[in-house]
Amino acid sequence: MLEGFPCRDGELCAEGVPLAAIAASVGTPFYVYSAGAIGARYRRFAAAFAPEAPLICFAVKANSNLAVLRLFARLGAGADVVSEGELRRALAAGIAPDRIVFSGVGKTRGELDAALAAGIRQMNVESLPELHLLSKVAQARGRVAPVAIRVNPDVDALTHAKIATGKRGSKFGIDIEDAAAAYRLADELPGIAPVGLAVHIGSQTGGGLDPFRAAFERLAALVVELRQAGMSVARVDLGGGLGIRYHTETPPSVEGYAALVRDVFGALDVHIAFEPGRVLVGPAGLLIARVICVKDDMTKRVIVLDAAMNDLIRPALYDAWHDIVPVRLPAPGAVLRAADVVGPVCETADTFAAARDLPPLAAGDLVALTDAGAYGAVMSSTYNSRLLVPEVLAASGRFAIVRPRPSYEELLKADTVPEWIGDAIAEPASTPARGAA
Repeated sequence: MLEGFPCRDGELCAEGVPLAAIAASVGTPFYVYSAGAIGARYRRFAAAFAPEAPLICFAVKANSNLAVLRLFARLGAGADVVSEGELRRALAAGIAPDRIVFSGVGKTRGELDAALAAGIRQMNVESLPELHLLSKVAQARGRVAPVAIRVNPDVDALTHAKIATGKRGSKFGIDIEDAAAAYRLADELPGIAPVGLAVHIGSQTGGGLDPFRAAFERLAALVVELRQAGMSVARVDLGGGLGIRYHTETPPSVEGYAALVRDVFGALDVHIAFEPGRVLVGPAGLLIARVICVKDDMTKRVIVLDAAMNDLIRPALYDAWHDIVPVRLPAPGAVLRAADVVGPVCETADTFAAARDLPPLAAGDLVALTDAGAYGAVMSSTYNSRLLVPEVLAASGRFAIVRPRPSYEELLKADTVPEWIGDAIAEPASTPARGAA
């Protein structure tokens, strides 16, 4: 049974509401999130760390819908943001500034200034140029910026190369060999108050808990080294990265993760923060699509959906797996046959699955792409001038549209045409031939 989406009378539901009824009201494709599933996953994470009472900062990049962020605010979560836009979303959702951390390798002067003006908990600084720029911005504003130095621990997260962030040579963080010097510089610069260290090795990590242990032990050793040198290190931000099961993965349990953190940092008397994203919202969301047609010839069955890579780019970008299940369960004994599941966008990459064993499907049938609550709608676009997919939140027998599908008129109004456009294609003035008198 899908988490938050039980089957009733042979049909998938979202917190008691039939998905077919939502589709009839909203149209397809659409994302739907289970508020109950989000709450349950957050509470389990928090309970695993109850003795430490950490700050759990939801990674806004995973799902930035304001309604979802408001849920996390009500649950007591903070926010991990990586842009001014995400900062503004977190604040608008009611997350207190002193529960917000700002990560990211390329913060602009304007973003640093906005974060200082808001009074956020800390900046996770990722380079010496950023540290110097932040010092200047803080002095100009008359503020002192609380800073955690993000360390690159040179640990392989055993994940897809495009979401690995902890190996030497990646753009993220300051190499661990240089981190102590960076921390000392932060202590010397005006307008900067170093408060701790941060690390994040990547998302959907493989290798069980081993990559986390390797990264955390290196971070803990750095805490000890800095303290022995007379520096104060009050906080560690351990990032996110706990995975979910999309296909055959066996991610660590949050309880096992908590035991590891306790083992490594329990004796150091540091306040701990986390930045979980995918693990809190991934399984709590579905992308619902309708079958446009089935191309079935002697060589291959191809199921064409009205959802496309612009709605869910993860399969095209990461070769990611999402289970695809009919919203109405197939008849008992239905024969499974291999099929490619594709979207209508004019790209071969617009493929959700290849040679996937699926029951019979016909035009008009609804299907659910599972585990789509993270890095789904937040990465969607209007490629091929397709309308942005709407988002729906369901809770306790009711649902609401929390991001509407725009109209084509709204899509067109986003562009402007300058008045002088006709002049741009006017015939150029004739020029005399070279050498003419």
